[in-house]
Amino acid sequence: MMALTKDELLAEFENMTLIQLAEFVSAFEEKFDVTAAAAAPVVVAGGAAGGAAEAVEEKDEFDVILTGAGDKKIQVIKVVRELTSLGLKEAKDLVDGAPKAVVEKVAKDAAEKAAEALKGAGASVEVK
Repeated sequence: MMALTKDELLAEFENMTLIQLAEFVSAFEEKFDVTAAAAAPVVVAGGAAGGAAEAVEEKDEFDVILTGAGDKKIQVIKVVRELTSLGLKEAKDLVDGAPKAVVEKVAKDAAEKAAEALKGAGASVEVK
C-alpha cells in the first residue's frame, strides 16, 4: 500500500461532507485510542476555520417547519401537541397558521423523528 502525502490526505478531507469527516474522526479516535478534542481550540482560533466551525454549529440544530396540514388536520394537531407542550387551541392555531415552526433548534435525529411523525399524520413539513 502506498502512503498518501499530507497534501493528498488534505485533498481527500476537503471532498468529504462534515458528517463523513466527523465519522472519520470518530473512527480514528477509536482505532488509535486518542481524542481530537484538544485540537479543536487551535482550529477554531484560525480565521477561515472559525467560519467552518460556525457552519458545523448551524448543522447541529434543526427546525421542523409545518408547511401544510393536508387532509387529516385533526391528526396533525394531535401530533403537534405530542411534539410540543402546546394546548389544543395553540396547536390548532399553529396548524392553521402554517407555514410555522413546530420544533426549533433540535438535534438532527429529533428533527427527523418529528418530521416523520408529522408526515405520518398527513402533514407536509420542511426541515431546515
